Amino acid sequence: MRFTQRFRSIVLVAACAGLSLGAVASPMARALREAGPGRLAIARLQYEGGGDWYANPSSLPNLIRAVAERTSLPIERVEGKVKLTDSALFDYPFIHATGHGEIKLSDVEVQRLREYLTRGGFLHVDDNYGLDESFRREIARVFPDRPLVEVPHGHQIYHLVYDFPSGPVKVHEHDGKPAKGYGIFIGNRLALYYTFSADLGNGWEDVGTYPDPPALHEQALRLGVNLFTYATTSRVQP
Repeated sequence: MRFTQRFRSIVLVAACAGLSLGAVASPMARALREAGPGRLAIARLQYEGGGDWYANPSSLPNLIRAVAERTSLPIERVEGKVKLTDSALFDYPFIHATGHGEIKLSDVEVQRLREYLTRGGFLHVDDNYGLDESFRREIARVFPDRPLVEVPHGHQIYHLVYDFPSGPVKVHEHDGKPAKGYGIFIGNRLALYYTFSADLGNGWEDVGTYPDPPALHEQALRLGVNLFTYATTSRVQP
């Protein structure tokens, strides 16, 4: 069944009304309790192939803090780390993958990732400049029947909590290309979101890590809050 239709409705009503999630804290807390077991946590995907899956070490702690402080979602405060073959994979509604190099999945990992996404999981992949070619190759193995498509700027993921009418934030330059947000849909649900030429994870890192203005860091965090909120409220429980 769906994560909880009541919870999702509360979030959408709040977003349409221009309210912060904190303004509906009590109803949302009740809705989450009614949703049954399951962790509200973010995990970093540990993969093989030589890519630095551990890049941007302060990014997820900062995103977790933003979700905890700006919403009433009872998110776990510690970043998880998970492999596709781990038994804990299905405990995480939101998995984040990044890196500059090669990502390579075994046949078992391909099957597990397809199962994870089909059963309601959400994967955010952020190309940290260098991951694109291998990611596209591997995701085509996971979903040979579902191509990556550009996510329309009117999609909930750009408006659920904060508004991004022009799509994803561009944090760093990638050969001058515009930031793009691609996805794979399973039915009406966005199961995988891929930020390309954006460096969203760099935007989540501690202010001062890169010579970026604090306003850009803020915009990146806001989009991250949208991503996590969408991932948890659109989730299909096995």
